Amino acid sequence: MKKKILFVATVPIHFRYFHLPCFQMLQEHGYEVHTVCCEKEAFPYSDRQFAVPMGRNPFDPQNIKALRTLREIIRNGEYDIVHGHTPVGGLLARLAAAGARRKGTRVFYTAHGFHFYKGASILNWLIFFPIEWFLSFFTDTLITINREDYDRARRLLHAKQTAYVHGVGCETERYFRLTGAERAEARSRLGLAPDDRVLVYVAEQNANKNQSLLVRAAKALSAEFPCLRLLIVGPDNIGGAYERLAKELDAPVLFLGERDDIPQILSVCDVYTASSLREGLPRNVMEAMASGLPVIAVENRGHRALVREGETGYLVHGEQELCDRIRTLFTDDALWQRLSDGALERVQKFSVSRVLTELSGLYFK
Repeated sequence: MKKKILFVATVPIHFRYFHLPCFQMLQEHGYEVHTVCCEKEAFPYSDRQFAVPMGRNPFDPQNIKALRTLREIIRNGEYDIVHGHTPVGGLLARLAAAGARRKGTRVFYTAHGFHFYKGASILNWLIFFPIEWFLSFFTDTLITINREDYDRARRLLHAKQTAYVHGVGCETERYFRLTGAERAEARSRLGLAPDDRVLVYVAEQNANKNQSLLVRAAKALSAEFPCLRLLIVGPDNIGGAYERLAKELDAPVLFLGERDDIPQILSVCDVYTASSLREGLPRNVMEAMASGLPVIAVENRGHRALVREGETGYLVHGEQELCDRIRTLFTDDALWQRLSDGALERVQKFSVSRVLTELSGLYFK
C-alpha cells in the first residue's frame, strides 16, 4: 500500500511556485501526494486535490469551518504525513491533524518566516508568538529556512524536531545571462535600449515589498544616470499606488505586471534591488543571484541569509544608502563582475537538488 502525504497551504500559488519538485520527489519515492488549499487546482505530481476555503487572517471566521473540513479529510485519508505551509495553512493543518497524530501520522510545518523576529513590532510578538508556541506542541518536525528562525525555534518552541533547510530551492539551471546581439534583442522586446542601466525587482506589489523605496531611488538617480530604468515585475496588490507614485515623480520605472518569462527578464538586467521589509528566505533573490546579478537589498533576516556584504552584493538601510550602492555598481565594472561571480557561486547552496536532499532526510527516516 502506498504511503500518503497531505500538503496544506492557504493559496494554490504557494504549491505551484514552490513545491512541485518536492511533489515529484515524493512520487518517485512511492508516495501518493494530496493537496489542500483555498481553490481546487490540478498540480503536476499531485494525485488528489481538495479545495477548502480559508482566510489568510488566522482569526477569519471561515477558518472554523475550514478546520472541520480539513479534520475530516485527514481522518478519511489516513495519511502518513501531514505537512502545513503558510501561517494559516500551518495552523489549520496542525490542529486538524492532532487526532491522527496520536495514531501515528507525522505532522510537519515549514515556517517560511516567523512573523515574530528581531525588529518585529510588539503587536506581532503578542499575536503570533503565543500561537506558534502553542502549535509547536502539535508538531513533529518544524522546518525553518533561515538561521534566525532556527535558533529562536530551538530556544523557545517545543516541536519534537527542529530542522534548518535551505529554503524551497532555486532551479539554478533555468537562469542565465545574455550578451551581445541576443541581449540587445531581448532588451528591445522589453522596451529597453542596449545601453540602459537596468535595475529590477520581481515581487508582488504590496506594502511589505516596499517598492516605493525603489521608485524614489530611481528618481533620485535619474539625473545622474539618464539611461537608468527600473523594472518592477509582479502583480499589483496595492491598488496602483506605486504606479501613481512613479507617475507623480516622473521616475524611470516600467511596471511589467505578472510574467512567466522571469529568467529572460533577469538575463538582461544589471542590478537586483530588493526592498522588502520582512522576508523568510526569498527565492526571487536566489533567482537573481543565479542570473549573475549583484543584489542590493534592504537588511532583514531573509536577505542576510543570502547576501554577503561586499561578496555577492550589499545590505542597505534607507534610500540614500541604496542610491550610493547603485551608483558604485554602475561606475565600477570590476566590482560588478566580482559580485556577479560571488552571487553565482553562493546560490548553489540553495539549489533545488540540495533542498530536496535535505527534505528527503526528514521525510524518509
